[in-house]
Amino acid sequence: MKQRFKLIPAVYLVLRRGDTILLARRVNTGYEDGKYGMVAGHVDRDEPLRTAMVREAWEEAGIKLQEDDLHLVHVMHRKSLVAGAADERIDFYFAADIFSGEPQIMEPEKCDDMEWFHLGGLPENLTPEVAAALEAMKDSENFSEFGW
Repeated sequence: MKQRFKLIPAVYLVLRRGDTILLARRVNTGYEDGKYGMVAGHVDRDEPLRTAMVREAWEEAGIKLQEDDLHLVHVMHRKSLVAGAADERIDFYFAADIFSGEPQIMEPEKCDDMEWFHLGGLPENLTPEVAAALEAMKDSENFSEFGW
């Protein structure tokens, strides 16, 4: 029987506080270390997307989100090179303005800085897919393709 092609799903948190957005700098991950990205992670088997986002927000930033407060703002289909091998991913970007707790680094082995950045003054060292997604969202695009 022919095996079907599979995409790797991930969720990204566009956490806003006024005109700022929360970004975290990657370290020791093997992918774009030293660059800022969003709180994000892979979706587990049998896990709804918003449930995955709530879980990742707690695991990575120690904040509590409610699924009903998450709003899908962008979807990206991208080709990614990880460890020299190409794979395809589907990334779901969820915005949230309401959360409880103060974001903090919960996985210091994967993140060495977490800061609020003004949307008009984002760091230059963003991961490429997050930079592209933020640019697309700025232009009110709800879908993009990246890395082709």
